[in-house]
Amino acid sequence: MDGLTTADGRRLAYRRSGSGPTLVCHPGGPGFSSSYLADLGGLDAELELVLLDPRGTGESDPAPDPTGYAIDDYVSDLEELRAHLGLERMLLFGHSHGGVAGIAYAARYPERVERLILASTLPRHGKEQEAAMQAAVELRAGEPWYADAREALEAELAGNFYTGAELMELCLRMMPFYYARYGKPERAHVQSLAGEELCVDALRLWETEIFEHFDLRPQLPALTMPTLVIAGERDFIAGPTCSAELSQGIPAARTLLLPGAGHMIFVEAPEPFREAVLSFLGVGARV
Repeated sequence: MDGLTTADGRRLAYRRSGSGPTLVCHPGGPGFSSSYLADLGGLDAELELVLLDPRGTGESDPAPDPTGYAIDDYVSDLEELRAHLGLERMLLFGHSHGGVAGIAYAARYPERVERLILASTLPRHGKEQEAAMQAAVELRAGEPWYADAREALEAELAGNFYTGAELMELCLRMMPFYYARYGKPERAHVQSLAGEELCVDALRLWETEIFEHFDLRPQLPALTMPTLVIAGERDFIAGPTCSAELSQGIPAARTLLLPGAGHMIFVEAPEPFREAVLSFLGVGARV
């Protein structure tokens, strides 16, 4: 892992993968390291991926206190990473909560973002999003894993975890909801996460103080750079409802919904995901 020392003395780690134009990648959670992004469906064959471990995850130091995981804190870390990499303007990718950080960063520093990719993300969680999420969860009621995954999801949302290992155990149990189909590739992706510890403070702050109240819609008009909004049609958290709201607010948005995919689009639909990203960036493959 490479890394930098932030202005407040923390180590912020990242790994490089592949070669080509540099794509800075912010993972989601919050509380997950970049490891679950893997090679982003093979994007590292055409791009140099800079995969950030957000504060408190992977090999990055935690925030100075449990309140240091607000959206603006992630924005500040992204700006320090950009400066460290020597990039005048970034190609920026954010998945899930990483997309939330990406929206906030691009709104604050539009001159620093050449192109923005918002994958499986959302600008807020309101009544419409909650209704869509609950409906998507209920559609899976016939699955053999449903009862255990539902129990884990409710425990995670209630904050019933104390250590990073306990939180990861809950996440592994509820992960089937994150895929439209829980088959062999999806199970292998979940198994690859076993043994990691998540950042408890980051997720607890998000669930208890931020998730139900944040609203980035007023910032969307500031995203004047070309932006790709990409998500799975069957994403139970950030699917079509969220993508439509992003597209309506971002002036130069291009939207793509991947059929038959859930939240982890680079696992479930790697080829169309990869082709869409490369086409948007003007590199390699075309759609």
